[in-house]
Amino acid sequence: MFFDRPEFGSQAFLVHIQQDDSTPEELNELTLSAGLIPVGGIVARKRNPDPKTYIGSGKLEQIKAQAQEDEASLIIFDQDLTPTQERNLEAFLECRILSRTGLILEIFAQRARTHEGKLQVELAQLQHASTRLVRGWTHLDRQRGGSGRGQGAAIGITGAGETQLEADQRMIGDRIKNVSQRLQRVQKQRAQNRRSRQRADVKTVSLAGYTNAGKSTMFNRLCESDVHAADQLFATLDPTLRELQLPIIGKAILTDTVGFIRQLPHGLVDAFRATLEEVKQSDLILHVVDASSEERDLQMKEVGLVLEEIKASDVPQLLIYNKIDLLEEGPRVDRDADGQPTRVWVSSLTGEGIPELIEALSQRLSHDVVEPWLKLKPAEGQLRSALFDLDAVLEEEVKDDGMIYMHVRIEEHRLNRLLSRFSSS
Repeated sequence: MFFDRPEFGSQAFLVHIQQDDSTPEELNELTLSAGLIPVGGIVARKRNPDPKTYIGSGKLEQIKAQAQEDEASLIIFDQDLTPTQERNLEAFLECRILSRTGLILEIFAQRARTHEGKLQVELAQLQHASTRLVRGWTHLDRQRGGSGRGQGAAIGITGAGETQLEADQRMIGDRIKNVSQRLQRVQKQRAQNRRSRQRADVKTVSLAGYTNAGKSTMFNRLCESDVHAADQLFATLDPTLRELQLPIIGKAILTDTVGFIRQLPHGLVDAFRATLEEVKQSDLILHVVDASSEERDLQMKEVGLVLEEIKASDVPQLLIYNKIDLLEEGPRVDRDADGQPTRVWVSSLTGEGIPELIEALSQRLSHDVVEPWLKLKPAEGQLRSALFDLDAVLEEEVKDDGMIYMHVRIEEHRLNRLLSRFSSS
Protein backbone atom coordinates (compact mmCIF):
# COMPACT_ATOMS: atom_id res chain seq x y z
CA MET A 1 0.00 0.00 0.00
CA PHE A 2 1.46 3.33 -1.06
CA PHE A 3 1.55 6.44 1.11
CA ASP A 4 0.11 9.58 -0.51
CA ARG A 5 0.91 13.01 0.88
CA PRO A 6 -1.98 14.99 2.38
CA GLU A 7 -3.27 18.08 0.61
CA PHE A 8 -1.55 21.44 1.21
CA GLY A 9 -4.00 23.96 2.75
CA SER A 10 -3.69 27.48 4.17
CA GLN A 11 -4.69 26.85 7.81
CA ALA A 12 -1.49 26.16 9.72
CA PHE A 13 -0.81 24.69 13.15
CA LEU A 14 2.57 25.86 14.46
CA VAL A 15 5.01 23.69 16.41
CA HIS A 16 7.72 25.78 18.01
CA ILE A 17 10.72 23.88 19.38
CA GLN A 18 12.20 25.94 22.23
CA GLN A 19 15.83 26.88 21.77
CA ASP A 20 18.01 29.72 23.03
CA ASP A 21 18.00 31.51 19.65
CA SER A 22 14.36 31.07 18.62
CA THR A 23 11.00 32.64 19.40
CA PRO A 24 7.43 31.56 18.61
CA GLU A 25 6.72 35.11 17.40
CA GLU A 26 9.18 34.73 14.52
CA LEU A 27 7.57 31.47 13.41
CA ASN A 28 4.19 33.20 13.46
CA GLU A 29 5.56 36.10 11.37
CA LEU A 30 7.09 33.70 8.86
CA THR A 31 3.77 31.88 8.55
CA LEU A 32 1.88 35.12 7.91
CA SER A 33 4.54 36.24 5.40
CA ALA A 34 3.89 33.03 3.45
CA GLY A 35 0.21 33.93 3.17
CA LEU A 36 -0.84 31.18 5.58
CA ILE A 37 -3.28 31.46 8.47
CA PRO A 38 -2.05 30.37 11.93
CA VAL A 39 -5.00 28.65 13.64
CA GLY A 40 -3.20 27.22 16.65
CA GLY A 41 0.13 26.19 18.02
CA ILE A 42 2.15 24.41 20.64
CA VAL A 43 5.55 24.90 22.26
CA ALA A 44 7.80 21.89 22.78
CA ARG A 45 11.31 21.34 24.08
CA LYS A 46 13.50 18.58 22.68
CA ARG A 47 17.19 18.38 23.54
CA ASN A 48 17.78 15.09 21.74
CA PRO A 49 15.62 14.90 18.59
CA ASP A 50 14.07 11.53 17.78
CA PRO A 51 15.61 10.32 14.48
CA LYS A 52 12.21 9.04 13.31
CA THR A 53 9.80 11.86 14.23
CA TYR A 54 12.01 14.57 15.85
CA ILE A 55 9.71 14.76 18.91
CA GLY A 56 8.34 12.08 21.22
CA SER A 57 5.12 10.08 20.84
CA GLY A 58 3.36 11.79 23.73
CA LYS A 59 3.81 15.25 22.24
CA LEU A 60 2.81 13.89 18.81
CA GLU A 61 -0.50 12.71 20.19
CA GLN A 62 -1.09 16.16 21.67
CA ILE A 63 -0.21 17.88 18.38
CA LYS A 64 -2.50 15.57 16.41
CA ALA A 65 -5.47 16.17 18.71
CA GLN A 66 -5.04 19.96 18.79
CA ALA A 67 -4.41 20.25 15.04
CA GLN A 68 -7.55 18.27 14.28
CA GLU A 69 -9.53 20.36 16.75
CA ASP A 70 -8.28 23.56 15.07
CA GLU A 71 -9.06 22.06 11.62
CA ALA A 72 -5.50 22.67 10.45
CA SER A 73 -4.55 21.40 7.00
CA LEU A 74 -0.84 22.06 7.52
CA ILE A 75 1.57 21.64 10.44
CA ILE A 76 4.70 23.79 10.45
CA PHE A 77 7.76 22.84 12.49
CA ASP A 78 10.19 25.60 13.47
CA GLN A 79 13.14 23.31 12.78
CA ASP A 80 14.66 21.57 9.80
CA LEU A 81 13.40 18.01 9.41
CA THR A 82 14.98 15.12 7.56
CA PRO A 83 13.02 13.54 4.68
CA THR A 84 12.38 10.48 6.85
CA GLN A 85 11.06 12.60 9.72
CA GLU A 86 8.73 14.49 7.36
CA ARG A 87 7.38 11.24 5.94
CA ASN A 88 6.86 9.64 9.35
CA LEU A 89 5.23 12.77 10.78
CA GLU A 90 2.79 13.01 7.86
CA ALA A 91 1.89 9.35 8.21
CA PHE A 92 1.23 9.69 11.94
CA LEU A 93 -0.41 13.13 12.01
CA GLU A 94 -2.34 12.60 8.76
CA CYS A 95 -1.54 16.19 7.83
CA ARG A 96 0.89 17.95 5.50
CA ILE A 97 4.19 18.85 7.20
CA LEU A 98 6.37 21.85 6.40
CA SER A 99 9.77 22.48 7.98
CA ARG A 100 11.41 25.85 8.58
CA THR A 101 13.43 25.61 5.36
CA GLY A 102 10.36 24.66 3.34
CA LEU A 103 8.46 27.62 4.81
CA ILE A 104 11.22 30.12 3.95
CA LEU A 105 11.47 28.71 0.43
CA GLU A 106 7.71 29.16 0.05
CA ILE A 107 8.06 32.84 0.99
CA PHE A 108 10.97 33.35 -1.40
CA ALA A 109 9.06 31.71 -4.25
CA GLN A 110 6.20 34.18 -3.75
CA ARG A 111 8.43 37.26 -3.52
CA ALA A 112 10.85 36.77 -6.44
CA ARG A 113 10.07 39.24 -9.23
CA THR A 114 13.17 39.65 -11.40
CA HIS A 115 14.62 37.01 -13.71
CA GLU A 116 17.68 36.62 -11.49
CA GLY A 117 15.61 36.36 -8.32
CA LYS A 118 13.40 33.65 -9.83
CA LEU A 119 16.46 31.67 -10.94
CA GLN A 120 17.99 31.89 -7.46
CA VAL A 121 14.80 30.74 -5.76
CA GLU A 122 14.27 27.92 -8.25
CA LEU A 123 17.81 26.65 -7.65
CA ALA A 124 17.25 26.66 -3.87
CA GLN A 125 13.93 24.84 -4.28
CA LEU A 126 15.47 22.21 -6.56
CA GLN A 127 18.36 21.61 -4.17
CA HIS A 128 15.91 21.22 -1.30
CA ALA A 129 13.65 18.92 -3.34
CA SER A 130 16.59 16.70 -4.31
CA THR A 131 17.21 15.92 -0.63
CA ARG A 132 13.50 15.18 -0.10
CA LEU A 133 13.70 12.35 -2.67
CA VAL A 134 16.33 10.43 -0.75
CA ARG A 135 14.55 7.86 1.46
CA GLY A 136 11.45 9.91 0.92
CA TRP A 137 7.92 9.08 -0.13
CA THR A 138 7.35 5.41 -0.94
CA HIS A 139 5.36 6.00 -4.12
CA LEU A 140 8.62 7.09 -5.75
CA ASP A 141 9.84 3.48 -5.58
CA ARG A 142 7.35 2.41 -8.27
CA GLN A 143 9.03 1.20 -11.42
CA ARG A 144 8.11 2.59 -14.79
CA GLY A 145 8.82 -0.76 -16.48
CA GLY A 146 10.74 -1.68 -19.62
CA SER A 147 9.78 -0.29 -23.01
CA GLY A 148 9.31 -3.73 -24.55
CA ARG A 149 11.47 -2.72 -27.50
CA GLY A 150 14.90 -3.67 -26.16
CA GLN A 151 17.00 -6.74 -26.77
CA GLY A 152 15.19 -9.84 -25.48
CA ALA A 153 11.75 -8.21 -25.67
CA ALA A 154 10.47 -10.93 -27.97
CA ILE A 155 10.81 -13.56 -25.25
CA GLY A 156 9.58 -11.30 -22.41
CA ILE A 157 12.79 -10.71 -20.51
CA THR A 158 12.89 -6.90 -20.59
CA GLY A 159 14.66 -5.05 -17.80
CA ALA A 160 12.94 -3.69 -14.72
CA GLY A 161 13.09 -0.17 -16.11
CA GLU A 162 13.76 3.10 -14.34
CA THR A 163 12.07 3.69 -11.00
CA GLN A 164 10.07 6.87 -10.54
CA LEU A 165 12.59 7.89 -7.87
CA GLU A 166 15.48 7.54 -10.32
CA ALA A 167 13.58 9.45 -13.00
CA ASP A 168 12.78 12.31 -10.61
CA GLN A 169 16.37 12.44 -9.39
CA ARG A 170 17.63 12.62 -12.97
CA MET A 171 15.19 15.36 -13.98
CA ILE A 172 15.96 17.46 -10.89
CA GLY A 173 19.69 16.99 -11.44
CA ASP A 174 19.39 18.14 -15.06
CA ARG A 175 17.35 21.17 -14.04
CA ILE A 176 19.82 22.11 -11.27
CA LYS A 177 22.64 21.99 -13.81
CA ASN A 178 20.70 24.18 -16.25
CA VAL A 179 19.72 26.80 -13.65
CA SER A 180 23.24 26.85 -12.19
CA GLN A 181 24.73 27.57 -15.61
CA ARG A 182 22.31 30.45 -16.15
CA LEU A 183 23.15 31.88 -12.74
CA GLN A 184 26.86 31.63 -13.54
CA ARG A 185 26.27 33.89 -16.53
CA VAL A 186 24.51 36.36 -14.22
CA GLN A 187 27.46 36.19 -11.84
CA LYS A 188 29.89 36.96 -14.68
CA GLN A 189 27.82 39.97 -15.68
CA ARG A 190 27.78 41.22 -12.10
CA ALA A 191 31.55 40.78 -11.85
CA GLN A 192 32.01 42.76 -15.06
CA ASN A 193 29.83 45.58 -13.72
CA ARG A 194 31.85 45.64 -10.48
CA ARG A 195 35.11 45.93 -12.44
CA SER A 196 33.65 48.84 -14.41
CA ARG A 197 32.71 50.63 -11.18
CA GLN A 198 36.15 50.00 -9.70
CA ARG A 199 37.86 51.45 -12.79
CA ALA A 200 35.64 54.52 -12.48
CA ASP A 201 36.51 54.75 -8.77
CA VAL A 202 32.83 54.48 -7.78
CA LYS A 203 32.36 53.41 -4.17
CA THR A 204 29.88 50.63 -3.38
CA VAL A 205 27.83 50.46 -0.18
CA SER A 206 25.71 47.42 0.71
CA LEU A 207 22.77 47.24 3.07
CA ALA A 208 22.71 44.14 5.24
CA GLY A 209 20.63 43.20 8.24
CA TYR A 210 18.08 40.93 9.81
CA THR A 211 14.87 40.68 7.85
CA ASN A 212 12.33 43.40 8.66
CA ALA A 213 14.99 45.69 10.17
CA GLY A 214 13.90 48.44 7.76
CA LYS A 215 16.57 48.08 5.06
CA SER A 216 14.29 48.75 2.09
CA THR A 217 12.69 51.78 3.76
CA MET A 218 16.18 53.15 4.37
CA PHE A 219 17.17 52.34 0.79
CA ASN A 220 14.19 54.34 -0.46
CA ARG A 221 14.98 57.22 1.90
CA LEU A 222 18.64 57.47 0.86
CA CYS A 223 18.11 57.03 -2.88
CA GLU A 224 14.63 58.54 -3.23
CA SER A 225 13.64 55.21 -4.75
CA ASP A 226 10.42 53.18 -4.70
CA VAL A 227 11.58 49.69 -3.74
CA HIS A 228 8.74 47.72 -2.14
CA ALA A 229 8.84 47.96 1.64
CA ALA A 230 6.40 46.44 4.14
CA ASP A 231 6.25 45.47 7.81
CA GLN A 232 6.79 41.77 7.15
CA LEU A 233 9.62 39.28 6.84
CA PHE A 234 11.38 39.16 3.45
CA ALA A 235 9.22 41.94 1.99
CA THR A 236 12.04 42.61 -0.48
CA LEU A 237 13.82 39.72 -2.13
CA ASP A 238 15.25 40.86 -5.47
CA PRO A 239 18.62 42.66 -5.38
CA THR A 240 18.47 46.36 -6.24
CA LEU A 241 21.22 48.86 -7.06
CA ARG A 242 20.75 52.63 -7.10
CA GLU A 243 22.97 55.69 -7.41
CA LEU A 244 23.63 57.65 -4.22
CA GLN A 245 25.16 61.15 -4.04
CA LEU A 246 27.52 61.72 -1.12
CA PRO A 247 29.53 64.77 -0.01
CA ILE A 248 33.22 64.58 -0.94
CA ILE A 249 32.73 61.15 -2.57
CA GLY A 250 30.21 62.15 -5.21
CA LYS A 251 28.46 59.25 -6.92
CA ALA A 252 28.29 55.93 -5.06
CA ILE A 253 26.27 52.75 -5.59
CA LEU A 254 23.93 51.53 -2.86
CA THR A 255 22.88 47.87 -2.93
CA ASP A 256 19.84 46.41 -1.18
CA THR A 257 19.94 42.63 -0.74
CA VAL A 258 17.82 39.91 0.83
CA GLY A 259 17.37 40.10 4.59
CA PHE A 260 19.05 37.55 6.84
CA ILE A 261 17.33 35.37 9.41
CA ARG A 262 18.14 32.75 12.02
CA GLN A 263 19.09 29.43 10.43
CA LEU A 264 19.02 30.86 6.91
CA PRO A 265 19.01 27.68 4.78
CA HIS A 266 22.40 26.89 3.28
CA GLY A 267 20.70 26.22 -0.04
CA LEU A 268 19.49 29.81 -0.11
CA VAL A 269 22.95 31.14 0.73
CA ASP A 270 24.39 29.09 -2.13
CA ALA A 271 21.64 30.12 -4.56
CA PHE A 272 22.02 33.81 -3.70
CA ARG A 273 25.82 33.72 -3.72
CA ALA A 274 25.98 35.79 -6.93
CA THR A 275 23.86 38.48 -5.30
CA LEU A 276 25.61 38.29 -1.93
CA GLU A 277 28.90 38.70 -3.78
CA GLU A 278 27.92 42.39 -4.01
CA VAL A 279 28.10 42.53 -0.21
CA LYS A 280 31.46 40.78 -0.14
CA GLN A 281 32.97 43.14 -2.72
CA SER A 282 31.52 46.39 -1.33
CA ASP A 283 33.62 49.15 0.23
CA LEU A 284 31.32 49.46 3.24
CA ILE A 285 28.46 47.48 4.75
CA LEU A 286 25.61 49.33 6.42
CA HIS A 287 24.48 46.83 9.04
CA VAL A 288 20.88 47.89 9.69
CA VAL A 289 19.57 46.93 13.13
CA ASP A 290 16.03 47.15 14.46
CA ALA A 291 16.86 49.16 17.58
CA SER A 292 13.35 48.58 18.98
CA SER A 293 13.57 44.78 18.85
CA GLU A 294 13.97 42.84 22.09
CA GLU A 295 16.02 40.33 20.08
CA ARG A 296 18.40 43.03 18.80
CA ASP A 297 21.64 41.48 20.03
CA LEU A 298 20.66 38.00 18.83
CA GLN A 299 19.70 39.32 15.40
CA MET A 300 23.02 41.17 15.09
CA LYS A 301 24.82 37.93 15.93
CA GLU A 302 22.89 36.02 13.25
CA VAL A 303 23.74 38.65 10.62
CA GLY A 304 27.39 38.34 11.62
CA LEU A 305 27.25 34.57 11.12
CA VAL A 306 25.83 34.92 7.59
CA LEU A 307 28.43 37.57 6.68
CA GLU A 308 31.09 35.19 7.92
CA GLU A 309 29.63 32.37 5.83
CA ILE A 310 29.81 34.44 2.63
CA LYS A 311 33.32 35.63 3.59
CA ALA A 312 32.26 39.25 4.02
CA SER A 313 33.10 39.61 7.73
CA ASP A 314 36.30 41.57 6.91
CA VAL A 315 34.44 44.29 5.00
CA PRO A 316 34.23 47.52 7.07
CA GLN A 317 30.84 48.00 8.73
CA LEU A 318 28.83 50.96 9.96
CA LEU A 319 26.06 50.03 12.40
CA ILE A 320 22.73 51.72 11.73
CA TYR A 321 20.35 51.60 14.69
CA ASN A 322 17.03 52.07 12.90
CA LYS A 323 13.47 52.71 14.13
CA ILE A 324 14.37 55.25 16.81
CA ASP A 325 10.84 56.62 16.30
CA LEU A 326 9.72 53.62 18.37
CA LEU A 327 12.17 54.50 21.15
CA GLU A 328 12.88 57.50 23.33
CA GLU A 329 16.06 58.15 21.36
CA GLY A 330 17.11 61.09 19.21
CA PRO A 331 19.34 60.92 16.14
CA ARG A 332 23.05 60.83 16.91
CA VAL A 333 26.39 59.51 15.71
CA ASP A 334 28.62 57.41 17.99
CA ARG A 335 32.34 57.59 17.22
CA ASP A 336 35.47 55.67 18.16
CA ALA A 337 38.62 57.07 19.75
CA ASP A 338 39.86 58.28 16.34
CA GLY A 339 36.65 60.17 15.66
CA GLN A 340 35.40 57.70 13.04
CA PRO A 341 31.64 56.99 13.00
CA THR A 342 30.81 53.52 14.32
CA ARG A 343 27.05 53.73 14.98
CA VAL A 344 24.32 56.03 13.68
CA TRP A 345 20.86 56.26 15.28
CA VAL A 346 18.16 56.99 12.69
CA SER A 347 14.56 56.48 11.67
CA SER A 348 14.24 55.57 8.02
CA LEU A 349 10.48 56.01 8.34
CA THR A 350 10.50 59.64 9.55
CA GLY A 351 13.89 60.67 8.13
CA GLU A 352 15.38 61.54 11.53
CA GLY A 353 19.16 61.08 11.49
CA ILE A 354 19.42 60.63 7.71
CA PRO A 355 21.55 63.81 7.21
CA GLU A 356 23.88 62.57 9.97
CA LEU A 357 24.00 59.15 8.28
CA ILE A 358 24.97 60.65 4.91
CA GLU A 359 27.74 62.65 6.56
CA ALA A 360 28.97 59.56 8.43
CA LEU A 361 28.92 57.55 5.19
CA SER A 362 31.00 60.16 3.44
CA GLN A 363 33.49 60.23 6.30
CA ARG A 364 33.89 56.44 6.40
CA LEU A 365 34.38 56.19 2.63
CA SER A 366 36.71 59.15 2.10
CA HIS A 367 40.45 59.20 2.69
CA ASP A 368 43.16 61.89 2.58
CA VAL A 369 40.60 64.71 2.52
CA VAL A 370 42.00 68.18 1.78
CA GLU A 371 40.33 71.61 1.84
CA PRO A 372 42.27 73.89 -0.55
CA TRP A 373 41.29 77.13 -2.29
CA LEU A 374 41.36 76.75 -6.07
CA LYS A 375 41.72 79.52 -8.64
CA LEU A 376 39.85 78.71 -11.86
CA LYS A 377 39.89 80.57 -15.14
CA PRO A 378 36.56 81.35 -16.86
CA ALA A 379 37.36 78.67 -19.44
CA GLU A 380 37.58 75.97 -16.77
CA GLY A 381 33.83 75.51 -16.49
CA GLN A 382 34.05 71.72 -16.80
CA LEU A 383 36.30 71.51 -13.73
CA ARG A 384 33.91 73.77 -11.81
CA SER A 385 30.95 71.60 -12.83
CA ALA A 386 32.77 68.39 -11.81
CA LEU A 387 33.50 69.83 -8.36
CA PHE A 388 29.85 70.71 -7.87
CA ASP A 389 28.83 67.22 -9.05
CA LEU A 390 30.99 65.79 -6.27
CA ASP A 391 29.30 68.14 -3.78
CA ALA A 392 32.82 69.23 -2.87
CA VAL A 393 32.33 73.02 -2.99
CA LEU A 394 32.26 74.74 0.40
CA GLU A 395 32.45 78.33 -0.84
CA GLU A 396 32.76 80.15 -4.16
CA GLU A 397 33.72 83.72 -5.12
CA VAL A 398 33.63 85.21 -8.63
CA LYS A 399 35.88 88.24 -9.15
CA ASP A 400 35.28 91.13 -11.52
CA ASP A 401 37.89 89.81 -13.94
CA GLY A 402 35.97 86.49 -14.23
CA MET A 403 38.38 84.48 -12.13
CA ILE A 404 36.65 81.94 -9.84
CA TYR A 405 37.95 81.19 -6.34
CA MET A 406 36.58 77.96 -4.87
CA HIS A 407 37.02 76.55 -1.39
CA VAL A 408 36.61 72.77 -1.74
CA ARG A 409 36.67 69.67 0.46
CA ILE A 410 37.72 66.62 -1.52
CA GLU A 411 39.94 63.55 -1.50
CA GLU A 412 43.40 64.50 -2.68
CA HIS A 413 43.65 61.78 -5.31
CA ARG A 414 40.29 62.80 -6.80
CA LEU A 415 41.35 66.44 -6.92
CA ASN A 416 44.61 65.56 -8.68
CA ARG A 417 42.74 63.48 -11.23
CA LEU A 418 40.26 66.29 -11.91
CA LEU A 419 43.02 68.89 -12.24
CA SER A 420 44.89 66.66 -14.64
CA ARG A 421 41.79 66.09 -16.72
CA PHE A 422 40.14 69.51 -16.85
CA SER A 423 42.66 72.24 -15.97
CA SER A 424 43.71 74.46 -18.84
CA SER A 425 47.41 74.94 -19.40
